Amino acid sequence: MKTRVRWPRAAMPTMAIVVGLLAACSTPSTSPAGAGTRAAASAGATSSAGAGYGTGACAPAGGAATPVLEFADAFADCLDPGKAYTATVTTSEGTVVVQLDTARTPIAANNFVNLARSGYFDGTVLFRTEARTGIVQGGSPHTQNNRDPGPGYTIPDEGLPFSTADYAPGVIAMANSGPDSGGGQFFFLSRAAGSYLGDPGAIGDSAGSYVVFGRTTEGLDVLQAISDLESSPGSGAPIRPVTIESVTIAES
Repeated sequence: MKTRVRWPRAAMPTMAIVVGLLAACSTPSTSPAGAGTRAAASAGATSSAGAGYGTGACAPAGGAATPVLEFADAFADCLDPGKAYTATVTTSEGTVVVQLDTARTPIAANNFVNLARSGYFDGTVLFRTEARTGIVQGGSPHTQNNRDPGPGYTIPDEGLPFSTADYAPGVIAMANSGPDSGGGQFFFLSRAAGSYLGDPGAIGDSAGSYVVFGRTTEGLDVLQAISDLESSPGSGAPIRPVTIESVTIAES
């Protein structure tokens, strides 16, 4: 199963590598060295599946002692509705701070917070960089590419549809392989050209389907520098590895 971000029709590469937003494959893969355990669902947890949440235990607010890469179910609703949540993404190229949108996309924000606190993103690479569109994609701890099997669950889409204006520079959104298929992979947009993701004339029915769950408040220049590392036009790959060193969550 793949998580895709589609190319605009007018700019589709002739090579058959990517037709869309990169995808997460369901094929199992060996975890990186030191990556860890599988988290079970909460004992006796009450399912809130009707609201789109799972029964998985909330990750420790201070972060997991050992990275957790696989989960028995999506997370329960772990966020305090009276608080704001920010994510500080420290990369080998600099730091990006993101304000998460807990109003329009609470499930995606909750998912990202808990994966970050589980150490899911630590030590992973940002494997897709596109200078023209500004796409910077990551969230694949098992394979470090778009064929990652994900965290073991998917979350439903929310807040749809998103417009061209929603896909503005600095946003962070879920990659997907179709409806309700989000998991661990995400992408940033660093440039205005990424607005094509909300344009049906550019990418058809998938336009507006990538759930935007936050916006960059610091470090847009870092994202632009990362997207500019594309090794050659249309390759979608950085000229050198770009690593997420950590993602830390603050609530206020």
